[in-house]
Amino acid sequence: MIDNVFSFFKYDFVINALIVGLLVSLCAAVLGVSLVLKRYSMIGDGLSHIGFGASAVALAVGIAPIYFSIPTVIVAAFLLLRLKSSGKIKGDAATALLSSSALAIGYTAIKLSGGVNIDINSYMFGSIYTVNKTDMIIAVCITVVVLLLYFCFYNKIFSVTFDEDFASATGIKAERYNTLLACLTAVTVVIGMRLMGALLMSALIIFPVMTASRVCKSYKAVMLSASIVSVVGFVAGLLFSLALNTSPGSSIVIVNLFIFVVFAVMGKALKK
Repeated sequence: MIDNVFSFFKYDFVINALIVGLLVSLCAAVLGVSLVLKRYSMIGDGLSHIGFGASAVALAVGIAPIYFSIPTVIVAAFLLLRLKSSGKIKGDAATALLSSSALAIGYTAIKLSGGVNIDINSYMFGSIYTVNKTDMIIAVCITVVVLLLYFCFYNKIFSVTFDEDFASATGIKAERYNTLLACLTAVTVVIGMRLMGALLMSALIIFPVMTASRVCKSYKAVMLSASIVSVVGFVAGLLFSLALNTSPGSSIVIVNLFIFVVFAVMGKALKK
């Protein structure tokens, strides 16, 4: 079985999926630390649903999904933060409102366009077959930009993550860095949902951070551990998916769940 699994790596689409997945896993873990600590973790779930809706509309009108999805999801991320900061609609309610609407619009657009040849499951749960060389090149470029911007403004994002009011009092424009974090998450989600699917992309943001926090306590330690866990979980999940012919998104989530349980047990053992 092992030989059969590794024989898949002679195909370009598998290599493309591997590269994109590794890059997205790294970005998701790094951004996920701030998102989880700020209780913004479900923004990834909401944005992936919006990404599905945008991709579906793009396919219905004959536009390349990735070029339409990225700006649409960035605008949605900005809108979510504005709704949250205005206080008129609570953050979780705003996320649910936009994400459920996007799913409904996307699915309806596909049906009205007569998109019988569109594999909806691949968009909902991910597929390695949908990742092409263009996606790989875009993923490399986006990863460089995401990580560069994140670490350039690391101190500001760190301050806003732990105490937004104090950060604002010291002159840091908290809203600006919240928006930056949301936009970086938006582009990461759009690239990642090709592999993970719209319904499971948020797991790539949440699981590694929650797993790492079982045994690590400092911000940097959690970030480093989450990055390692995310990459290992992705590779193991991809191999699992190739071996059993399952969707990569569900396979990666199952592997991450297993790693989380192991770390949770380890964390309890270390406290004794």
